[in-house]
Amino acid sequence: MMTKVDPAADALYLDVDGTLVEIQETPVNVTAPAELLDVLPALLTAFNGAVAIVSGRHNREIDRILAPLELAAAGVHGVQLRLERGGPVETTAPRLPQKLLAAIEQRMAGLEGIEVEPKDEAVAVHYRLAPKYRRDIEETLKALVADYGRQLEISQGRMVFEVVPRSCSKGQALRRLASFGPFRGRRPIMIGDDAPDVSAMTIAKELNGIGLTVGGEYFPRDGADFKSPADVRAWLNSLAKQHRGA
Repeated sequence: MMTKVDPAADALYLDVDGTLVEIQETPVNVTAPAELLDVLPALLTAFNGAVAIVSGRHNREIDRILAPLELAAAGVHGVQLRLERGGPVETTAPRLPQKLLAAIEQRMAGLEGIEVEPKDEAVAVHYRLAPKYRRDIEETLKALVADYGRQLEISQGRMVFEVVPRSCSKGQALRRLASFGPFRGRRPIMIGDDAPDVSAMTIAKELNGIGLTVGGEYFPRDGADFKSPADVRAWLNSLAKQHRGA
């Protein structure tokens, strides 16, 4: 592997879709493999609780996928923060204006294969099933968000555009988590597969940590640290096994 990991001194920050689990045609189809649900509790023990999720998903969706675990988590690209396992979720931005959400849903309703995913403080428009609409979706969202330019911006992910608060990012969320509880003083290791993960990798490096990439539609597989989520799960399992054998 590309780096030596010390569970006594490091902390793990993990994206979900495309990193821990494979991308599916629609977000509601995503579930966690049994092997992942088995290894996460072992990692929590090995890293003394310093394992967090940093995802574009709503926290309730993170919890659905990883049930029954409720890990420390930064959902909706850092807007929703749960600093400790099973703790309360705080939000760092206001809810998306209902008028804007209604306009987006109305404009996308006539495009077959397009899924609008409200996230309270943000909204995602998935076009994996209808990539031909990519340009139309982007132009529509830009026009609708123009009136909210100081508050909101458009983030592009893997076959998805998201309207998100301009003031939040995965990087800011990682920085906040890194200053709290079991994460404090540990070297951050951020693993992600997409453009929004880059800010978290950047902050991890600023904190003397590292960012590891997963190959796919954003990071080329040939140059990535992991070729697939299955590789990430296998690596995490190897970390847990090393700790059990210590």
